Amino acid sequence: MFLTLLLVTFLVSVTVALVVARMFNRPIERILNRIIADDISAAWLRYMNFAILVVGVSAGVRIYELEKYITPLRHTKDATVLELTYERWILELYRTVIEALQGIAWLLLVFFVFALIAYVIVRIAEMKRGPKVAEP
Repeated sequence: MFLTLLLVTFLVSVTVALVVARMFNRPIERILNRIIADDISAAWLRYMNFAILVVGVSAGVRIYELEKYITPLRHTKDATVLELTYERWILELYRTVIEALQGIAWLLLVFFVFALIAYVIVRIAEMKRGPKVAEP
């Protein structure tokens, strides 16, 4: 039963991460194209999608929290392992979704903060160059 829970939480985390990566693909692409304005922005976009997947899975599948279903709660003679009931399954799946989303949200927050700083730097550099004069 534990292995099934581990597999299901992994699949739910991957699904959540892929959905979020797809939702934010266009905004991240536009930001990177604006800031970098080079072919390397495509590589950064792929990296961001990969990072969303990794963070979503690592935050969603909480190995240390799942260990309570295979190891006793206390290290005494009468210690028991928590039983995986229907209610615990629902709770673990809910935690998986929330934790995956929370991890991805922090990743995207950090990305957007640095992107905002880079955008300001790019805008300042553009203003220093001044408006381009069209030739007659």
